[in-house]
Amino acid sequence: MNNSLTLADLHSSWPDFTHNINLFLEELGLDQLSLECDHAALRVNSTSVADELSNALCNDGVVISNNMINGRPILIIELNTPLQLTNLTIDCIELPYPGSKQYPIEGWEHIELVLPCQANNCEQLTQALVERVPHLADVIDNKTETKVKLSSPSGEYERLANPTIAFKKGNICIKVHPHGIKEVIASEQS
Repeated sequence: MNNSLTLADLHSSWPDFTHNINLFLEELGLDQLSLECDHAALRVNSTSVADELSNALCNDGVVISNNMINGRPILIIELNTPLQLTNLTIDCIELPYPGSKQYPIEGWEHIELVLPCQANNCEQLTQALVERVPHLADVIDNKTETKVKLSSPSGEYERLANPTIAFKKGNICIKVHPHGIKEVIASEQS
């Protein structure tokens, strides 16, 4: 386990991460939907690494949310210089502080895509996604090697339902939800 993950490590691992994400997007058929990617997320195993990355990322951005979710702080940092993932521009990074789970690999963990729809729960989100990409019905029904998790995480002050479908294969994960992270953060201010 690497206890000294740095911003330089994140920059050097970004091309491999994006390559693997793009392959997974194509496999799932999500690349055809022209969805917005509202953020990329990191995974770290120590508070000291999270603190160091937070400080480093804030040299090129600003914390727009510091919220407790599932008992741990999760920062959303809006970057001054967005990341590029093929034709997607990613202007926010999610930096969860570690909980009890230890990750075998620290660094980039997933991206989150916004499927604009009125889904208020996972069933409605699943229906909206399968209408656009019918073959995902088998994936969501666990008939493939891709692992799927349906959840409705929320912060203490969130007022906007934002159900999530997470597709995971190996160390790569793509999540889909109906509202962008900035819209969710704005709901906290209401």
